[in-house]
Amino acid sequence: MSDQAIRIAMWSGPRNISTAMMRSFENRPDTAVVDEPFYAAYLAATGADHPMREEVLASQSTDWRAVADALTGAVPDGRRVFYQKHMTHHMLPDIGRNWTAGVRSAFLIRAPEDVLLSYAEVRGSATLDEIGVPQQRELFEREAERLGRAPPVIDSFDVLADPRGVLSALCAGLGIAFSEAMLKWPAGARASDGVWAPAWYAAVERSTGFSAPRPRARLEDLPDDLKRVAERARGDYERLAAYRLKAV
Repeated sequence: MSDQAIRIAMWSGPRNISTAMMRSFENRPDTAVVDEPFYAAYLAATGADHPMREEVLASQSTDWRAVADALTGAVPDGRRVFYQKHMTHHMLPDIGRNWTAGVRSAFLIRAPEDVLLSYAEVRGSATLDEIGVPQQRELFEREAERLGRAPPVIDSFDVLADPRGVLSALCAGLGIAFSEAMLKWPAGARASDGVWAPAWYAAVERSTGFSAPRPRARLEDLPDDLKRVAERARGDYERLAAYRLKAV
């Protein structure tokens, strides 16, 4: 394990641009990536019925301790940067957090109305825990306390509106140099994609860069049950949004 290795944990909820962000970092020549390494542990513990459940369980360790050891161990392929795409809702209360002291955490946020509208199109209803907003705040507060300052936060809308500017600010916040290679990538699947990619990644596989942002969703665009979820998520989202990085 190189003492110079930089391990980046990017904490996002579902229905965000998290896979596009993974593509962006993977296109850097110095970076290895891993896709949602706690997914199998989450499915095993919760029994959640997700697409390709059995394939996911077979593809990853269900022991969170083994996963954490890998995330803080040697960087794959001898690369200098190890970008870890995480879903905050995978971090169940029984999964330890102490390993996060060995990585540089950053937070990818999205307005809850946008998340829920997208989630409803794919999965139907959603709970507050399923969109990961409380867990994201918990991880943010823990990291802020450890550092004595706010860790980097980026909003997906801002990234799509100005990829170069916001990614430059993110890289500065993480202590790495920005690379123009982060703005464009070849279309297609990746060996690094989770085994669940056929169920979720069709749009990303067609992409070659960040698309323009869609108009923001409004609370009235949601069905009543999801309006209540959005209202409960709003405070946690705004807590992190107050620290979001501006384009440089």
